[in-house]
Amino acid sequence: MTPPKIRAAIVGTGSYLPEKVLTNADLEKLVETSDEWIFTRTGIRQRRVAAEGQATSDLGVEAARRALDAAGLKPEDVTLIITATITPDHFFPSTSCLIQKKLGAPNTGGFDLSAACAGFVYATIMGARLIEADPRQTVLVIGAETLTRITDFTDRASCILFGDGAGAAVLRASDAGNGILASEYGVEGAGSDFMKVPAGGSALPASEETVRQRLHYMQINGRETFRFAVVKMADLVEAALRDSGLTMNDVALIVPHQVNSRILQAAAERLNIGMEKLYCNIDRFGNTSAASVPIALDEAVRAGRIKRGDAVVLVAFGGGLSWSSAVIRW
Repeated sequence: MTPPKIRAAIVGTGSYLPEKVLTNADLEKLVETSDEWIFTRTGIRQRRVAAEGQATSDLGVEAARRALDAAGLKPEDVTLIITATITPDHFFPSTSCLIQKKLGAPNTGGFDLSAACAGFVYATIMGARLIEADPRQTVLVIGAETLTRITDFTDRASCILFGDGAGAAVLRASDAGNGILASEYGVEGAGSDFMKVPAGGSALPASEETVRQRLHYMQINGRETFRFAVVKMADLVEAALRDSGLTMNDVALIVPHQVNSRILQAAAERLNIGMEKLYCNIDRFGNTSAASVPIALDEAVRAGRIKRGDAVVLVAFGGGLSWSSAVIRW
């Protein structure tokens, strides 16, 4: 008899949002904009902002604790931490190292993964591959960002989009038929200029001039990003479903990167589904990059939108250009 296939299953989720709320009305005081202009173009009403002295690792460790509690596990049970972020506390050490220290997880390895908004789903796929190779592993996957620290609040077009937050998931082996059924991921470096922070790395080291020119903040080509995201999201969902042997009729919920409500609506039309099949919280949290999918996933789980046996699709896309998706049997 063939033994049951070992897959990586999500056994607990958690999320954390900073207390401070930045509303569209607040942004009206900073740049020439309005609540109506922002909401009609993005679907965002407000976003969260990390407190002074609150770093990405601080957000990540709170989400991690909540995910472990939901899984009924302790920090001592974790064997690997993967943190997806583009706003690490430092160039090095990794944010995962700092989370390990704050969490008090003595038996774990750890590293960071940089794939922008696609990062959490990428990290989940990598964690799943490890568990499939070694079922003894317990992998803590975190998506955490403090995007407001690299947001240019003089740029009317981009400063309205971003917020801070963190989400996490605990992965363990399962032979019960649940877990990650299929995944897709990729990059297209030809679009690397669409979303970037120009300065601070080896290509353009920090200097008085880079600071003066505000080159340490995000720069975004919104029009090209919109075109890419609409097509890629639909393609990713369809490709992952083909690999899993499922159809859209089998899917209980799609948890997408919370990028822009118009992008999500356009992608839903391409997939020929109603918006009720997509979990959306962009109105309350904005775009939190790698934290976007795990925050939405945790909310959906705790709200009862995802139940045991459901087929769920995670899908994300972002700077790089990068993209990732996964089909999960809950």
